Amino acid sequence: MQTIPKLLLKATTFSAQKHRDQRRKDAQASPYINHPLELVSLLIEEARIEDPAVLMAALLHDTLEDTQTTVQELVATFGGWVCSLVLELSDNPHLKKRRRKALQVKHARRLSKRARWIKLADKICNLRDVASNPPPNWSLRRQIDYFDWARSVVGGLRGSHQRLEALFDEVYSRRPYPQRWRQHRKPAVHGAYPFCVDL
Repeated sequence: MQTIPKLLLKATTFSAQKHRDQRRKDAQASPYINHPLELVSLLIEEARIEDPAVLMAALLHDTLEDTQTTVQELVATFGGWVCSLVLELSDNPHLKKRRRKALQVKHARRLSKRARWIKLADKICNLRDVASNPPPNWSLRRQIDYFDWARSVVGGLRGSHQRLEALFDEVYSRRPYPQRWRQHRKPAVHGAYPFCVDL
């Protein structure tokens, strides 16, 4: 029987291998694996969540959507319960970005409790990144739009974890405001949100 540390190491190694050629869209082009690691750190250290299936699914949450990983591969490697959580969190990659984002808002209320925890952690981490180190080609308007879209998604997750919801509200308070637009001289960028594979 594998211990929780071994299970998390296994999921981390798997995720790092699958995302090995992907980068975040910050100015430093950080390795993508930083993102799922931040999720797990937040879940454990700030939300006090220690459910091994939740933590493994957080590490793997973008593998089906953004890599060549298959459902069969996840089930064989991590079991059906972990795979089912990852499936709940995965967008349909064949849809246009705008449609995928609209469906995240629509489907948020349908997620299981554990999937909601991961989705909340994901949105917290992404807003923290946009607030502190936004993609260099994002206009201020685009940053504001992303904050507001994330709030719409989280609106459907309320009532699932008080601490995670408080952490989201805390980072949402760092939302940029329109009065700063004139000071922001970078042009608006239209199209899909590029900050990371997940955003």
